[in-house]
Amino acid sequence: MPNAHLTDVSLRAPAKVRGLPNRAGIGLKSQHVAEIIETLPELGFFEVHAENYMVAGGPFHHFLQQIRQHYPLSIHGVGLSIGGEEPLDTAHLQRLQILLERYQPESFSEHLAWSSHGQNYFNDLLPVAYDAATLDRVCAHVDQVQSLLKRQILLENPSTYVEFADSSLTEPQFISAIIQRTGCGLLLDVNNVYVSATNHNWDAQQYIDALPLHAVREIHLAGFSEDLDSLGSRLLIDAHGSAVDDAVWALFADVLQRLGPVPTLIERDNDVPALQHLLAEADNAEQHLQHAAAARKQACR
Repeated sequence: MPNAHLTDVSLRAPAKVRGLPNRAGIGLKSQHVAEIIETLPELGFFEVHAENYMVAGGPFHHFLQQIRQHYPLSIHGVGLSIGGEEPLDTAHLQRLQILLERYQPESFSEHLAWSSHGQNYFNDLLPVAYDAATLDRVCAHVDQVQSLLKRQILLENPSTYVEFADSSLTEPQFISAIIQRTGCGLLLDVNNVYVSATNHNWDAQQYIDALPLHAVREIHLAGFSEDLDSLGSRLLIDAHGSAVDDAVWALFADVLQRLGPVPTLIERDNDVPALQHLLAEADNAEQHLQHAAAARKQACR
């Protein structure tokens, strides 16, 4: 963990931001905290996983409080199991409420997935069927979360490897219906779009065209790993353990042409490299965002 002398660092007031800035950010990793506090790199925001901070104290909170003084903050949940068949875990929700009240992040997001059943918790984000019953359940869960937290949440499109035969809606139709009924926002994970489109032989651009793009409040970019399925076809895994692929960068550029600049996160959760490597990817995203902003300004003249 970072050295104790960092506890005395001089802090500025938190940025007064309504929503994340239209800039690039990275996920906050413990091995980078000391360097970040010492150098204060030029970044738009940091994102953390909520479940890593659901305790009262400890070193993670100590250093996140310092980071929060310098940067806008996005909190990203991975264990709420919004797509699950059972009621949401009220203890988990209460811990989440305490965490968000403590840090007042500019953004909170969760996944369109499930990860628990009964007393069993899975270290994965599992898919849901896109049918009327699941839609009603997910909307009820989103309503419950937004009512408790008293804020709009962002729902992230999933990366998937199987499709349900009894789904009656496409994934974009399902997501659109949730947003229309609950008023939640969309966290558009461009890597997830590319992964799922490749795995299911979808057209990635048509998928994006069918989404409610007006609801996008944040974008995620990440790397994937590659394998072959049982038929020898290309199979992509949303592994978060490598640099963003060129194909994902190209899809990201296409999204920005449609939307203009949107807060964009570089995700890296496995095989985490030195901070400078993540900053370089964030700088690439920042250049895309600046280009999109300039193009939008030119179009408005």
